[in-house]
Amino acid sequence: MAIAERIYFFRNLRGMTQKVLGKLVGFSENTADVRLAQYEAGARTPKDDVVTSLAVELEISPLALTVPDIDTFDGLMHTLFALEDRIGLRVVESDGEAHLRVDPDFNRSSAALSQALTTWRRCAAKLEAGEITRADYDNWRYNYPWYDVPGDVPSYVRYDPETGAVRVKMTPPEVSDMLMAELKKQRKKKK
Repeated sequence: MAIAERIYFFRNLRGMTQKVLGKLVGFSENTADVRLAQYEAGARTPKDDVVTSLAVELEISPLALTVPDIDTFDGLMHTLFALEDRIGLRVVESDGEAHLRVDPDFNRSSAALSQALTTWRRCAAKLEAGEITRADYDNWRYNYPWYDVPGDVPSYVRYDPETGAVRVKMTPPEVSDMLMAELKKQRKKKK
């Protein structure tokens, strides 16, 4: 979730108007709501000192506002917290251990994520069972969502929850590449 969405989310959570929050941060009466509107629309990105001021007034960590850095533990945790707000990620206990769970009924994105995680688990299970190689598994992960789980019957229709696009895959990539190369040759011959 981008900083613009996070500012909007926490401002509404605290029941503040853009003008009130802008004034608390130190903007003038005339510009307070305009500046906050620009931040929330993504037209402007607040500087670090403004992010800190926003966090203080919203009574949250600055990490809760910024786009988290998942290379740090704290950044990763704030990414998970943002996913809790956005798609209903939940921490649950099972057999005395904490686990993450996606509620597929939370919204459309959570349903798509739940389906994607199920596919990931299916691919990981094939690796664990020795049905596919580590190279097959890594190829699938690094090319996700473009390749089917190795060994599965290919799926021809895929839904992209981020864009809402539906992609139809009619030919394997090798065949498609070969056809495109041939088409390019034909075009060159015509010129």
